[in-house]
Amino acid sequence: MKNLGLNLILAVAIVLGFLGVSSLYVVTEGQVGIVTRFGKVIRGADAKLDIKQPGLHFKVPLIDKVKILDARIQTIDQSANRFVTSEKKDVIIDSYVKWQIEDAATYYLTTAGGNKMQAEDLLSRKINNSLRSQIGRLTIQEIVSGKNSDRAEDEFDSQSSGDEGGLSNKRDEVMQNALRDIGSSAKDLGVRIVDVRIKQINLPPEVSNSIYQRMRAERDAVAKLHRSQGRKDAEAIRAQADREVTVKIAEAEKAARTLRGDGDAEAVKIYADTYQRNPELFEFLRSMDAYKKSMTTGKDVMVLKPDSDFFRFFGSWDGSKVSKPKSGRTE
Repeated sequence: MKNLGLNLILAVAIVLGFLGVSSLYVVTEGQVGIVTRFGKVIRGADAKLDIKQPGLHFKVPLIDKVKILDARIQTIDQSANRFVTSEKKDVIIDSYVKWQIEDAATYYLTTAGGNKMQAEDLLSRKINNSLRSQIGRLTIQEIVSGKNSDRAEDEFDSQSSGDEGGLSNKRDEVMQNALRDIGSSAKDLGVRIVDVRIKQINLPPEVSNSIYQRMRAERDAVAKLHRSQGRKDAEAIRAQADREVTVKIAEAEKAARTLRGDGDAEAVKIYADTYQRNPELFEFLRSMDAYKKSMTTGKDVMVLKPDSDFFRFFGSWDGSKVSKPKSGRTE
């Protein structure tokens, strides 16, 4: 009888301990809890859902159940989808979305009891619709480069000069518009969209070749423009160099002729002064110079008269008496 009483007390203690432990639950940091009783959500005095914040809480054992919701920032890594640009061409875009539970009560009611898969499925549809609308306003070039297509030429000049701040990033603008559109509609689910980003942009195989050809044609056009400008500048430089060479040669020839004329004038003046000082010596030297120039080879033949002035100094050093050669031929 005594043993039966001890066993009963032990059983009651165990049951009470189990009930005590079952009545306690902990909501950790970054989570919120919602308590349901017999499948219905417990509401507060104001008829709103009783959302449990992080901490230690009590519940009715075996009757109440706790639904823990992750209130941290979540990531939806979407699979790549096809989008149509303003040029009616397809692009394959891989994007991701950061979202977070903002209103746990609304989130719980709109997602069938906080079903995360259903919430992400609803968000993915909203995101795809918004991105499809935004991407449809841009060309492929604007999506890939992030720059305005009507400023393709300015892009090259700005990069050359180091000025890139003036160009608007169309891709970021699209993401901001999508973030705004999705954010307003996501409030109906009780969530907040933190960020929307594009991870990768690919072109379908049927579009890649035409895009590459177009890009090559645009780059070739820019290259031809710069080559033609370079040839134009080169011709201008050559023409200027030829002009400077011609001017310098003409100036040098002018200076040379001036110096030559001054030298000839000075030589004539010297000859004249010398002649005036001693005419006989001057005539003698001139004659000797003429003899030297005309009889250099020893085989020269001159046909002159015997009494020619050319032979003045043959007979006399002062040219006063001309010797008559035996014949008119002198070798």
